[in-house]
Amino acid sequence: MSELLPLDPDQLLTTTRSVRKRLDLDRPVPLAIIREALDVALQAPSGSNSQGWHWIVIDDAEKRRQIADLYRKSFASYSSSQHRGDATAKRVASSATYLAEVFDRVPVFVIGAIDVGKGGLPANQAGIWGSVLPAAWSLQLALRARGLGSAWTTLHLAYESEVSAILGIPEGVAQGVLLPVAYYTGATFQPAPRRPLGEVLHINAW
Repeated sequence: MSELLPLDPDQLLTTTRSVRKRLDLDRPVPLAIIREALDVALQAPSGSNSQGWHWIVIDDAEKRRQIADLYRKSFASYSSSQHRGDATAKRVASSATYLAEVFDRVPVFVIGAIDVGKGGLPANQAGIWGSVLPAAWSLQLALRARGLGSAWTTLHLAYESEVSAILGIPEGVAQGVLLPVAYYTGATFQPAPRRPLGEVLHINAW
């Protein structure tokens, strides 16, 4: 088992960040660590304990390049439609641009997907995604505990069918998230600024 960082649960939860500029693009990531983190992530809940999730791990350089090309194409369209705001928004935009530029160099991609059947996604998708996305977040936490960083991305979904063709994902399996995974540079992460709880908390009524 990999050595775990000395983080208590609250530290792990409050310092697991989307890592983009600090991803170590040159250090290989052993698949054994990805498997270990996924074993932890699969303890997450799923609706009716159905466990209809699938995890596609990509470390093949050519497949990463093809997926990265689609990601960059989607990012270019997304980025051109965004209006830059305050300093925080500009900082996020800068790191997102950097990630798009180096996407193919990230050592491992992990795609979280789920069985939806031949009929595709239902009108109300909350139950479907509630059965895979908690496990994806658990995966990010498990990776962080092992010294690896990741970033929650979904822009590739604009080309989901093309990505499915690259990876041989069958009809009836919907992708929900793509995590670029690598070791990270630097030693620490801090909690991020958030709106005060009082601004978003509603008890008994709005």
